[in-house]
Amino acid sequence: MTRKLTRRTMLAATAAAGAGSFVTSVQAAPPAEKVTPELIEAAKKEGKLSWYTSVDLPLAEKVAKAFEGKYPGVSLRVERSGAERNFQRIAQERAAKITNCDVVNSSDAAHLIVWKREGMLAAYVPEDVARDFPDIHKDADGMFASWRVTVCPMGYNTKLVKAEDAPKSYAQLVDPKWSGKIVKAHPGYSGTIMTSTQQQSRDLGWEWFEKLSKLKVMQVQSAIEPPKKVAAGERALMADGTEYGVVEMKKNGDPIEIIYPTEGCPLITGPSGVMVNAPNPNAARLFYSWCMSAEGQQLNVDVGALRSAHRQVKDRSDMVKFSEVKTMREDAAAVADKADEIKARYVKLFRV
Repeated sequence: MTRKLTRRTMLAATAAAGAGSFVTSVQAAPPAEKVTPELIEAAKKEGKLSWYTSVDLPLAEKVAKAFEGKYPGVSLRVERSGAERNFQRIAQERAAKITNCDVVNSSDAAHLIVWKREGMLAAYVPEDVARDFPDIHKDADGMFASWRVTVCPMGYNTKLVKAEDAPKSYAQLVDPKWSGKIVKAHPGYSGTIMTSTQQQSRDLGWEWFEKLSKLKVMQVQSAIEPPKKVAAGERALMADGTEYGVVEMKKNGDPIEIIYPTEGCPLITGPSGVMVNAPNPNAARLFYSWCMSAEGQQLNVDVGALRSAHRQVKDRSDMVKFSEVKTMREDAAAVADKADEIKARYVKLFRV
């Protein structure tokens, strides 16, 4: 029988205090690595690599273009899907002894914990990660770090809801007057929403989800869809979604505004790592080093409206300072241990 890789194949890990929730050390992390001429030459000989990611496709393509411009001769193939779908795909490929993925990124930090426990990640620490990333945003054994950081806010259509009438909290969102006016993404598809669901169920209680489920909520898959539905006027409010999606739509003149709920926004880290059996290991390490550098991280912020853990990266001028956003506490280990339970309970409530 083919062994199915699930979150239940690993023991619950101890969560670090603070914003991050990476696994405690099992062994010493390897020394930090600089990008050397030798690494660049070896990557060019391989000529390509594959990047599995759940980030919004337009940003992923811009990242690929910027990397290829920085290192001509190395082609980056983007394999973009929802985090949960990528998790399943990697499990299926592993069972079939297929090695396609070189560098992996997920909006569900619990995935990296599972892959680490399964021995699927290589220990590799780029110089920038060692020097400029807080400990809570990098694995103690050097197997992954927060490639992106964001929050999962609420939002509203400014043509359908007045600012003074918009809900300011999760408690106000479940007022029956919003029945039939809310859109929400699904934790069974999106890693962002799986992570946010764990934090909300812990801090708000499943009773809050029960109230929300009675409001004729439009259910979509990816976390990038709720902002699109709201901006198009298909729903007046979004219960969750991507901060960066709202920021970019607002920049383009769409009638949408962010709500940072008073209880705090779910915090979402999106770690990346190099696969231990990467078919193009040198190109993988070169790309991973570049995307964790100040240059690569600033691109995420400037182009993708993401946040960064890199100390040298600056917030975008059209975004609220990250230090001013109240967030919930991420606990990737709890997600890794309870994801199946969370999905089952969610599906039962929303019948989707």
